Formats: sequence, structure tokens, C-alpha cells
Amino acid sequence: MKLKTKDLLGLEYLSKSDIELILDTANPFKQLFTRSIKKVPTLRGKTVVLLFFEPSTRTRTSFELAAKRLSADTINIAAATSSVVKGESLIDTGKTFEAMKSDFMIIRHSMSGAAHVLARNVSSSVINAGDGFHEHPTQGLLDIFTIREKKGKVKGLKVVIVGDIMHSRVARSNIWGLTKLGADVTVCAPPTLIPPDIQKTGIKVSYNLDEAMRDADVVNVLRLQLERQKDNLFPSLREYTLLYGLDKTRVKKAKKDLLIMHPGPMNRGIEITSEVADCPQSVINEQVTNGIAVRMAVLYLLAGEEGVPPGQQINDKE
Repeated sequence: MKLKTKDLLGLEYLSKSDIELILDTANPFKQLFTRSIKKVPTLRGKTVVLLFFEPSTRTRTSFELAAKRLSADTINIAAATSSVVKGESLIDTGKTFEAMKSDFMIIRHSMSGAAHVLARNVSSSVINAGDGFHEHPTQGLLDIFTIREKKGKVKGLKVVIVGDIMHSRVARSNIWGLTKLGADVTVCAPPTLIPPDIQKTGIKVSYNLDEAMRDADVVNVLRLQLERQKDNLFPSLREYTLLYGLDKTRVKKAKKDLLIMHPGPMNRGIEITSEVADCPQSVINEQVTNGIAVRMAVLYLLAGEEGVPPGQQINDKE
């Protein structure tokens, strides 16, 4: 099994069949988590370099765990401790690790397109762990995996993505992946937080969360990214919370089997209340678990035919 690409740069560039292949491959890897020894030899001898030029807890740790559970060696590079602070370019940094025979480079960068630049200049497989406002493909994949696992399907589901759509790479990856798999997607936010022409991607736009959630099967709540906003895009946090925050009252009006998601980290009390974040309909912690399985699947599939099929690994008694 192999993806039809050297790199994973965004769900915009993946076919429906490739997305489904990743989701299907993640299933047996998740079964691995029930074993006492949560490790398989698939990527033994491979080297995974994590190039994180932005702060990260969940994504960095998830990728590192995924690589180590596949028996790969990992190298962590943070911008503050790299030669980038001395003026070295991203391309030269990539070529340095390529010269050290790295097999994978996982990059998070504040500039949209940074992963694409790196991928064009190195032979190692590049995985985009978030670039600017562009995409965060593995977050989109783990969100879709969670939806499919809980609902049994994606096609035909009504999914509402609410929050800071303008600055969210998570929203973009979810939109590309969900629409390719046949979901009915609505984004909901103040007009100032909706990107121009976003409807061209085949989704709906709403400015009223109560209306958007009326028949929703899934609501994915995005963090309000105040650190990325250069202008005051809404009057106050209090008003934003009042109009677009997910609370108990809104959840009670929705379907009883509404699935509540959040990519994290959460601003509790702003975009979501603690009561809702911790309620039985919330799968926020499961998203974190599923992220490891999905990232293991991505590494396995990008490695190509050299790896052992995941089902065989999991049944291995070693």
C-alpha cells in the first residue's frame, strides 16, 4: 500500500481514494493501542525529523509518538535552537537533514506554503504539520477519522465548523476532506472571520450558530486565534461568546446524538464551556488518541512497500 505522492502537504491535493486509504489504514493501528506493548517494527532504521518553527504540544507529541511506535528514530528541532536564528534558510536546513539521510521531515511553519517549498527541494518525504493559514492535513484526517468511527459514515452528514475560519488551517483541511467524502459542510462565524469566496469550495456559510446547528450531526468548534489577528475583528470576547460560543443551552436544542469536536487547545469559557467540552457527546480526547493512529498510517503509507502490513504487525507476538 502506498499513497500516490511523496509528501502529504494538504487534503486539497489528495484524492478521495487516498483519503479513504489513510482512514482505513489507521484502523488497525488504533487496535495496537490495546496491546501491552504499543510498538511495531515497521519503520525500524528510518529517521523522522520534526521541524517545528511554531509552538506545539499536541501535534509535535502525536507525531513523535506515532514515529516511535513504528520504531523510527526521531530528531526534534525547534526554531529557537536551530541555525535558522543564525540566518540559515529553510531550504538549506532541509538539505542539511537530507545529507544526514533523513527519511521524513515533518514541518510546522508560520508561513503558508513553507511545506511545499521544503518538499520541492528535498527527496525526503515531507509532511505538513500546519503552515500559516493554509492547511493542517493530519488534523483534518484525524477529525474525519473520528467522525467516521462514531457515526459509521461521512457521506450525507451535516457538519458545522464554527469559529475563527479566517485564520484556521484546520478548517481548510476539514473542508477539503469532508466535501471530498460527501459531507454537507457549513461554516459559521462573524462575517469578519469568514474568508472571501469560501463558498467556492462547495460549502455553506452561516452567521447564526443556532440556525446552523439545527440539523447538525457534528459540530467542530475552532479556537479563537487571537495571536494571529492583526485587527479587532469583533467588538469583544463577551459578544463573541454570546453569539458563537458552544454552551449547554445550544447543545440541548441540537440533535441528541450531536458529536462535539475541538482540535485543541481550547479556550474554555470563550468558544466552548467546560460543561460542554466534558459532556458525553464530546469526543475531544478521542480526537487526540485517533491522531496518533492517523499519523502512524500516514508515515506507513508514505514509506511505501517496504513496510510490513499493519494487520501483520499487530498480530506479531514479539
